[in-house]
Amino acid sequence: MRKFVLAGVALFFTVGLVLAAEVTFLKYDKDKKELTVRDKDDKEATYKVTSDTKFMFKGKDGSGKDIPNDKGIERLEKMEDGGKAKGKAKLEIEVDKSKKEVKEITFRGGGKKK
Repeated sequence: MRKFVLAGVALFFTVGLVLAAEVTFLKYDKDKKELTVRDKDDKEATYKVTSDTKFMFKGKDGSGKDIPNDKGIERLEKMEDGGKAKGKAKLEIEVDKSKKEVKEITFRGGGKKK
């Protein structure tokens, strides 16, 4: 019984460490591989983008697809270099708060609504 309770506590603890949220892109430092975003409460946060980060693209129609890791990082770099996305582009990110790492980034984009 004790093992079951400890397993349940561990499960809730690990689930609490992962947070998914919609954020606004501010900048991406390609040398440090750090993504800086602003949440809905106007708080800025910086997270590491690792080789384990998963990238997704979601169109306006709700359809989504995986993006290879190198293409996802390339897209972040384009957002940084272009300058138009800073403070405007919306991303959905899933973060491991204990490590300050991004687990998943979902880009939102164009497309026709159905």
